[in-house]
Amino acid sequence: MKDLIRRNRGFLLFLVLFGVFRTAVADWNPIPSGSMRPNLLEGDVVFVNRLAYQLKVPLTDIVVLRTGEPRRGDIVTFSSPRDGTRLIKRIVALPGDSLSMRDGRLAVNGRPAAYAVDGIVSETVAEGVAVPALRLIERSAGSERTILWLPGSTARKDVEAIVVPPGQYLVLGDNRDNSLDSRYFGLVPRALLIGRAERILVSVDIMADWLPRMERFGLSLRPASAAHTGPT
Repeated sequence: MKDLIRRNRGFLLFLVLFGVFRTAVADWNPIPSGSMRPNLLEGDVVFVNRLAYQLKVPLTDIVVLRTGEPRRGDIVTFSSPRDGTRLIKRIVALPGDSLSMRDGRLAVNGRPAAYAVDGIVSETVAEGVAVPALRLIERSAGSERTILWLPGSTARKDVEAIVVPPGQYLVLGDNRDNSLDSRYFGLVPRALLIGRAERILVSVDIMADWLPRMERFGLSLRPASAAHTGPT
C-alpha cells in the first residue's frame, strides 16, 4: 500500500486539491428538474461560484470568511433546510425585507411587483403530459426575471406578510407553480448557501434527443436590472 501511494502521490495530491477546489472555490451543478424554467432547463450544467458570498471549511457549512452579500435576483445553490438536499432557486427577499404573495403576485417592501405577459408556452408537467403555461416578465425590487405560471395549478400562491429576519433569505423557483421552495420549507439560513450560479457551462436536451443545445452554452445567469424599465 505504501509503495502504491508513493508511486501515485502526484495523482493523489491532484485529487485532494481538486476536491478542495470543488468544495470551497467553484463547482458545477447539473439541473435535474424544471423548477427554474424557463431560465434553467433540465440538462443544463451551471457554473457555481462558491466564493461569491463566503469561504467555508471544505465539506462543511462552517463559514471562515464573508466575501460578498447576496442580492435579490441572484440564483443560488444551497442545502435544503428541510433535509439537506442541494437545491437551486432565486433569492427574492433579503434580511430585513417584508414580503407577501397574493394569487402568485409578489409585493416586496410594500411595493407590488409588475408583470408583463411574454407569451404562452407548452410546459411538460409529467412524462407525456404537457399543459399551456403563461410566461411572464416579473419586475420586483430592482431586478427582473422571466417566470412561468401554470393555470389551474394547486401550488401555493399566497404567502402571508413576513419580515425576513437577519441571516435568512426567501427563495422561489422561477417555475412558480412547480417548485419546492421557501413556500414549503421556509427561509434559508446564510450558512446553508453554497454559492451563486454565474452561467450555463453546457446544455443537453435530456428530455428529448440528448443533443447539445449550443445556443445555451455560456449564457449568463446574473439578474437583469429593472431600474430602467418603464411601467407595466
